[in-house]
Amino acid sequence: MANASIIAQKEQLVEEIAEKLQKAQSVVMFDYRGLTVSEVTDLRAQMRKAGNEYIVVKNSMVERAAEKIGIDASVNEMLKGPSAFAIGYDDAVSPAKILKDVVKKLKKCEIKGGIVNGKVTDAAGIDALAELPPKEVLIARMLGSMMSPISGLAIVLDQIAKKNGGETAEAAE
Repeated sequence: MANASIIAQKEQLVEEIAEKLQKAQSVVMFDYRGLTVSEVTDLRAQMRKAGNEYIVVKNSMVERAAEKIGIDASVNEMLKGPSAFAIGYDDAVSPAKILKDVVKKLKKCEIKGGIVNGKVTDAAGIDALAELPPKEVLIARMLGSMMSPISGLAIVLDQIAKKNGGETAEAAE
């Protein structure tokens, strides 16, 4: 009877992980060996502050969850040795950026790879993702580039109106 409840618990855990993987914009797989308890606590706090989740679960549970939702089996190659998972639900960039900064600062542990929008990517892909500016900056840049032609047009129209208005006033005298 005990085995049946353990199996049910594992199935429930796989279900929860599959749900997290589906909701996530990015999942960064991280080998946390060498980190002290206080460093992991700080890392968790940084993740939480950025709206991300940092979890440590058995690789086999993640393999099953990934298989269940149809993620490429190449993810299994990254799931060797101790793994932690940084999950970004609202921002795909922030988990990668935070972990890259931690690796650079502490000079221990490593990023193994991850899943970005349902696609498996290697450590180099996660590194490239970490180099992207945050979502808010990208949106601001996009809006700025969209507004530029409009504001240029407004300036030109204003100059034409001033020029025409000036000539009309001179012609009236």
